[in-house]
Amino acid sequence: MNRRLRLGMVGGGQGAFIGAVHRMASRLDDHYELLAAALSGDPDRAAASAAELRLPRSYSDYREMARLEAARPDGIEVVAIVTPNHLHSPVATAFLEAGIHVICDKPLALTLGEGQALAALAKRQQRLFAVTHTYSGYPMVRHARALVAAGELGELRYVQVEYLQDWLADPLEASGHRQAAWRTDPTRAGRAGCLGDIGTHAWQLAAFVSGQLPESLSAELHTFVPGRRVDDHVQVWMRYPNGARGALIASQVASGEENRLVLRLYGSRASLVFSQEEPNQLWFTPLAGQAQRLTRGRSMSPAAIHATRVPAGHPEGYLEAFAQLYTDAALRIHAMQAGVPPPPETDSLPCVEEGVNGMRFIDAVLDSHRAGGVWIPL
Repeated sequence: MNRRLRLGMVGGGQGAFIGAVHRMASRLDDHYELLAAALSGDPDRAAASAAELRLPRSYSDYREMARLEAARPDGIEVVAIVTPNHLHSPVATAFLEAGIHVICDKPLALTLGEGQALAALAKRQQRLFAVTHTYSGYPMVRHARALVAAGELGELRYVQVEYLQDWLADPLEASGHRQAAWRTDPTRAGRAGCLGDIGTHAWQLAAFVSGQLPESLSAELHTFVPGRRVDDHVQVWMRYPNGARGALIASQVASGEENRLVLRLYGSRASLVFSQEEPNQLWFTPLAGQAQRLTRGRSMSPAAIHATRVPAGHPEGYLEAFAQLYTDAALRIHAMQAGVPPPPETDSLPCVEEGVNGMRFIDAVLDSHRAGGVWIPL
């Protein structure tokens, strides 16, 4: 921990949204130094993007980057993959085979088979494979998870999660908008549009906090914008092994909504409500009791304290949550390099297994929808 990890990046060049977020997140807690990147497959754009970032080494071919960086004594130790979805699996495979740790954007891959192959390869290579499910980095999300694990809600009865946006309510992809273009292109985004883009976030958040995965689901996908080739709305019913029920809604055509990710958990003794647009608070309401507004920085669990940087009343937000995943990944990588167990506070880091669960969720939703909403086992 006395030095920064040498970081590389694939994707995230000029005009990209999530690449800049990853770079800011990696710098926030000062655990990484970005030294090399393949920011674009186009050599000129890759070079121009790297020059803007003052990177020492620029590539336009990620395979060449993996090979040459692995051969350098000062080569990168971990790579961030911030490409469109169709490149996640081939890029991750190239770097894992080169012995380089991976931090990858979600969804993990295009298919469940690809995801399972990546999990097996990471295990075989003994390399960390983190998946950036951002919202699990919030202190109050981690506090909620600790409350559920401690039995404060009693027996879980109902899980409700919604993720609503409106940015694709119009055919933005037809206007040349780069983000909309690839996210609505099944060859680059995969078969799942809204489902893969934000539905997987809702799925992971519910599982992360509740500590449970459904045993079956019934789903419907819909495309509201004429001519769009992927879904822009999804609704899912869920059944849990303990008898609990759940509902998940994700929509990118919900007019008036910005980034409304809300999780509600109802148990036999109490309920929890977390809203991503107000991430520094968590509502805890005991049965027949007063609603309690829990705030970041006060009366927090060790897991929440680990993910907190500034005093109570000083808001932390999206970039800090993202940075927490990078910090947890750095702690784990340093532990692996030292041959010691990872710090227990990094157990909250979403890794490749959660990515595989997300791919299994996508497959089950697609299968259920195609069959008219029948219940599909997970």
